[in-house]
Amino acid sequence: MKTSLLSAGLVAGLLASPALAEGLAGAPAPFDKGGVEIAVVSFLGSGDWLQAFEAGTKRQAEALGVTLTLSQARNDNDTQRNLVEQAINRGVKGIVINNGRPEVLKDVAQKALDAGIKVVAYDVDLDNPAIPQIEQSDKDMARLVLEQAIKDKGDGFTAGAVYVAGFAPLDRRYAVFKDFVETHKLTEKAVWGVVNDTVPASVADQTKAVLRANPDISVIFTPWDEFAKGVKLATDELGVSDKVKIYGVDTSTADIQLMIEPDSAWVATAATNAAVVGEVAVRAVSLAIAGQDPGHSVLLQPTLVTRDDLINNKIETIEDLQQKFPAFSASDAATASWIPAPKK
Repeated sequence: MKTSLLSAGLVAGLLASPALAEGLAGAPAPFDKGGVEIAVVSFLGSGDWLQAFEAGTKRQAEALGVTLTLSQARNDNDTQRNLVEQAINRGVKGIVINNGRPEVLKDVAQKALDAGIKVVAYDVDLDNPAIPQIEQSDKDMARLVLEQAIKDKGDGFTAGAVYVAGFAPLDRRYAVFKDFVETHKLTEKAVWGVVNDTVPASVADQTKAVLRANPDISVIFTPWDEFAKGVKLATDELGVSDKVKIYGVDTSTADIQLMIEPDSAWVATAATNAAVVGEVAVRAVSLAIAGQDPGHSVLLQPTLVTRDDLINNKIETIEDLQQKFPAFSASDAATASWIPAPKK
């Protein structure tokens, strides 16, 4: 099973840019000669966020004229290690590691560096000064939605959180929630969650059990949009959307559709544009390949999006959101004069 997933992920994920095979005019080596291959290895294997992220990596890779290999570990630690190993063995110039478990990836990431391959990491702290970290400012994302929750509900409400430890972005976001619990005298009644191939359905089942046992919960913090989808399924099925409100992180067109549904419980989210994150990841590793320092911390600032914002501005898609919220459509992180802007 693992072998078939690896093969399928690599074959299906290959993207070449033959039009610029001879190189990118005015670019530093090796981009001036062409033939650069970059691998993007993701821990997750599904979800709207990942689809948008990968679309962004493809756009930026096409602009740079590089060959991009996308692969997904589908939530399997050993598979992700093997995918990184395969990229090393192919002799790629750079690897983007998208999420995963630090303890699983640190040594194999160092192996890539030892082989002369540049590595950047997104949402996984590999604790290596030679590996730039691309981050969504997770603390700000959590802070924005939780401040909105306080604005909407006041201090002292009873809350629950969907959370799985060991994933850097979730850990950072949940830590902010814990601070809010203390600072605003909230009652944290329950914490639940799972990361698997059917996150929304699994979280929905868990949430229904939690809400039946704790009917006084009025706010649920979901530090990942796949969690929020599951909670919304549960609130819809239980008929408690008027009593329980969801404050999430991340967004997509599918998420926006859920938020603007009549009487939706999902009232706020904070997000960066996943496609823009993908573009920045490819730019950052490309700068490193060219011998130019993207900085150890490449930070993208989030935007607060409320259900009222979406409805009042008639926003139904990510494209609408980009038009109405310009800060959501692009980032100047990890840029250089020789790197072409991706075609939108």
